[in-house]
Amino acid sequence: MSKPHIPLDQIRAQVTECRRCPLADGRTQTVFGVGNPSARVLIVGEAPGKNEDLQGEPFVGAAGKYLNELLAIAGLRREDVFIANVLKCRPPGNRDPRPEEIELCAPYLREQTRTIDPEFIVTLGNFSTKFILKTEVGITRLHGTMQRAGKFKVFPIFHPAAALYDGSKREALENDFATLGELLRESDAASGAAPAAGASGNAASAPGAAASAAGAPGAASAPSATASAAGAPSAAPAGGAAASGEPSQPDSAPHIEQPHLL
Repeated sequence: MSKPHIPLDQIRAQVTECRRCPLADGRTQTVFGVGNPSARVLIVGEAPGKNEDLQGEPFVGAAGKYLNELLAIAGLRREDVFIANVLKCRPPGNRDPRPEEIELCAPYLREQTRTIDPEFIVTLGNFSTKFILKTEVGITRLHGTMQRAGKFKVFPIFHPAAALYDGSKREALENDFATLGELLRESDAASGAAPAAGASGNAASAPGAAASAAGAPGAASAPSATASAAGAPSAAPAGGAAASGEPSQPDSAPHIEQPHLL
């Protein structure tokens, strides 16, 4: 018998009261997540930053504004998706989360995911992607490719903040969100369903907008991206490439079938 889903309000209350790790001592408030409680797309980032800690909402400020623009490319609005982070409290100085913090906080994201039950999990950035897929293969290779974690389709994309610091990432980000929109429409067509609210149609109109990386040879549109994922090897090779300093190789990215979420 499957475990009953915990209502989001109940999970939120647990997060608000959580003092499992020392991050609770330095937070202004927890950042549970925001959006559609029955979202088809769950966006997962790394951890709250300074603005998020102050406002109690993920992806605010410049990165949040750009995320809204990227969602529009996929035919989505912020209220169509649910946005959360791996950690619910801000690490000091925006440092990377520590393994013990993740271990203590991960159950909240797990329960959020089970309750929301999305079709797609979009992992933003290297940290979120490696955590969800349990892989050492970096975001530079995995972005714009379909992966799996349990029953969930996982679609890694660069973190929006990356484009704010490195303009060369902007085209890849926008292409990947266009591909996400195509994948949503493909899924609608395959199921014979009408497009879900916010996923019906304003993905980037420029030819090649669904390419998974800027200038990548043979960059795939969503149909071929889906096909390559389906026919790829069932597991990532051991000792995958690091995230930094490697060329963008979406067409040769491994396909990961992580049997369990988190």
